[in-house]
Amino acid sequence: MMTYGIALLLHILAATIWTGGHIVLATIILPDVLRRKTPQKLLSFEALFERIAMPALLIQVVTGIYLAYHLLPDYSQWHQLNNPVSHGIIAKLTLLLITVLLALDARFRVMPKLSEDNLGDMAWHIIAVTLLAILFVATGVSFRTGWLF
Repeated sequence: MMTYGIALLLHILAATIWTGGHIVLATIILPDVLRRKTPQKLLSFEALFERIAMPALLIQVVTGIYLAYHLLPDYSQWHQLNNPVSHGIIAKLTLLLITVLLALDARFRVMPKLSEDNLGDMAWHIIAVTLLAILFVATGVSFRTGWLF
């Protein structure tokens, strides 16, 4: 039980970093960048935030898999819609896939050519990833509340 508690604590701390950082990015940094049309400020924030955000995301993935396994040890059940516990697992894995796809698109298509002209495209990515992060948290809460069961 101690391992589960540590995994849950690490998962929540990492989610706090990931989600909180994206909320700051979307609500404080991004509006200023769009108003002033200063992509460099966005790049500077991203470079600093990435140092803690990417490890936090990795911790969430590793601990999330462990926690899902703890709840439902049979991997083949993770995608079975007739099992209520799998609803949250499916939701988390789907959110992760969308987040990874958006991050790859931003990293390899948008960021290399980031300028005043395509700040709107980057803003869309930031807002989407922030909303996904909030949905990750809500889905995590649903494991206790039963919202998805």
